[in-house]
Amino acid sequence: MTTPPAHSPTPPAKPGATTTTIAVKELDCAAEEQVLRKAVGGMAGVSSVECNVVTRTMTVAHDAAAASPEAITAKVRSVGMTPTVVSPAGAAGAIAAGGGADAGADCGGAACATRDEHAAASVDARPWWKKHGLFILAGLLAAGAEAMSFAGVKETSWPVIEVSVLSILLGGLPTLKKGWIALKTFTLNINFLMTVAIIGGAVIGAWPEIALVTFLFALAELIEAKALDRARNAVKGLMAMAPDEASVKQPDGSWKATRAGEVAVGAVVQVKPGERLALDGVVVAGESSVNQAPVTGESVPVDKKTGDKVFAGTINESGVLEFKTTGGKDQTTLAKIIRTVQEAQASRAPTQRFVDNFAKVYTPIVCVAAVLVAVVPWLAFGQPFYPWLYKALVLLVIACPCALVISTPVTVVSGLTAAAKRGILIKGGVHLENGRKLKVVALDKTGTITEGKPRVTDVQPIGDASRDDVLRIAASLDALSQHPVAMAVVASWSGKRANVEAFKSLTGRGVEGRIDGAAFFVGNHRLAEERKVCSLEVEAVLSHFEVQGKTAVVVASESKVLGVIAVADTPRESSVEAIKLLHDMGIKTLMLSGDNQTTASAIAKAVGIDEARGGMLPEDKLAEIERLVTKHGDAVGMVGDGVNDAPALAKSTIGFAMGAAGTDTALETADVALMQDDLRGVPEFVRLSRRTGSILTQNIALAIGIKVVFFALTLGGLGTMWMAVIADVGASLLVVGNGLRVLRRSAPISKG
Repeated sequence: MTTPPAHSPTPPAKPGATTTTIAVKELDCAAEEQVLRKAVGGMAGVSSVECNVVTRTMTVAHDAAAASPEAITAKVRSVGMTPTVVSPAGAAGAIAAGGGADAGADCGGAACATRDEHAAASVDARPWWKKHGLFILAGLLAAGAEAMSFAGVKETSWPVIEVSVLSILLGGLPTLKKGWIALKTFTLNINFLMTVAIIGGAVIGAWPEIALVTFLFALAELIEAKALDRARNAVKGLMAMAPDEASVKQPDGSWKATRAGEVAVGAVVQVKPGERLALDGVVVAGESSVNQAPVTGESVPVDKKTGDKVFAGTINESGVLEFKTTGGKDQTTLAKIIRTVQEAQASRAPTQRFVDNFAKVYTPIVCVAAVLVAVVPWLAFGQPFYPWLYKALVLLVIACPCALVISTPVTVVSGLTAAAKRGILIKGGVHLENGRKLKVVALDKTGTITEGKPRVTDVQPIGDASRDDVLRIAASLDALSQHPVAMAVVASWSGKRANVEAFKSLTGRGVEGRIDGAAFFVGNHRLAEERKVCSLEVEAVLSHFEVQGKTAVVVASESKVLGVIAVADTPRESSVEAIKLLHDMGIKTLMLSGDNQTTASAIAKAVGIDEARGGMLPEDKLAEIERLVTKHGDAVGMVGDGVNDAPALAKSTIGFAMGAAGTDTALETADVALMQDDLRGVPEFVRLSRRTGSILTQNIALAIGIKVVFFALTLGGLGTMWMAVIADVGASLLVVGNGLRVLRRSAPISKG
């Protein structure tokens, strides 16, 4: 079974159906997600609710007439949370609205004001001891209650109760509010379990302990939120790459600072040394070197001159550049990268789907077990009630699967963001996880393994045709084609081209047309065989060039061959290293080329590829990928240009598009887009996938293992409520911290 292509069309929405994205300030873990799903998902007219903890957003599919955005936000407020509608700005606006200061997204009017107010409200410049003064006091009071208990004061005495209650109110009021909402909606989350534990602790008179437990839980929640902010800040860092303003040329020739979102398409923008580009465009004046690492991952600055493309978020390093914008701020390559990363975050990776389903079953089972622990020994065996109730309360606190649920999205978003910073754009968590399974990678030749910029090396006339005749006819026909080999032929002819009539492109073979009333074609060896114009002399010339690894192009009339043109496309220097890295990882390689078998084999041998298939049309490449999928299952990768190889890319488990920067089609068709023309991005992706998969496994083992240990301790009479809190939230902190390790850049694969 293969993974469906990332670009599969979305089914048309039903009449009246719409989607609203809402930023929810309090959405920090699975507990809030459960409440939102239950509250909003139960509304009439709502068909689905998707929550993204990392971006603090909730996406609701609903009938606009039956459930308006206003009604949905009112429902969110009714469960004690703060909603801000960010549609149609989407996830980018949600990050700014839900997570802090403005990261550079443009807006206007009321929407902008709302976002700015929300952002301003989330920024508190006071010293930490002032911001958290009451919280610190709660901790001191909890410690005081415990100290009084150790000093011999009864836990149920009024001084101890008063100090404990004050500590709970100062430090745990938010938890109690959330717990009350969870109790009302009977949502089995950590706030529900903690509230039951606090009530139960009060019933049995364990006041100092529940005060300390409440404080520890609130402290751990605060630390966990800070840790999650690191994952959010990684995405914000992408958004902050493009500046808010650009220096735009005015009609009188002066330059004016203008908000990037207000710059018209086609305007001329100036960028000075050391400045970041705010928009995409094409250079119209000046020369400079530009650091493209933020977009393509290239470690070496790229020289730019008139006619070259430049990208928003990149850094001008030397001279002054002037460029004409090719799109608005939301149409830049960087904006597309950010949208793709955020959409990928919202999708559920296979491990995350497993964890979610596991948690749905696990939590109710443990809650039932806790109830049985409380009542069975008391009713069936006459055991004292309070000791077993205490054990049951400890089990309830341990029961919450927060650590398990939160471990996967944090790890996946860290992996997606780390890849984007390396110039590798992954279209979903499913591809990030599946990358580690790859056993074989098929590669297109032109523009993937080779430079994609072939040049004419030889022209061999046949019969009485002259060299100029051969080139003139070939260049005239090829001028109407965009194939790299055709462009090389056109570039080699400096004379006047002939008028061509009845032009036709022959996919995978060549082109044909009429010049001065006579029919001619320019094509490969296969086309010459089909037209039955090959002779022993022509075969000898073709073989001579093909053995050298050159692409041989036949120029012929309806009855005879006029000549053969040899075109060479040299392998990229990085291709040899990339193939070696894949082999070191245990991945086999296969080249699929439209060139003849001899040329394909020569290029494959030069770069170290295991096998080569020549004479491949697009449908042949698709058939070969289907064969590999049948043999290897969901472990087949395909690397191409994202356009001609689209069927094969879609059929493979993971399709890689080379050199996708600024190429809309490549960004849309591939599962993984390599933003620069460097094949080493494929082994880099596989290494990142394997590292992410390893950390996901570690996190699941940590989350479940800690629960099992503390279950055993509790049933053995050694577990306490404060230990349970440390077990629960401590596990969450461990898996979040472990997941964030993916963001660290490991020893880089050499690039240049």
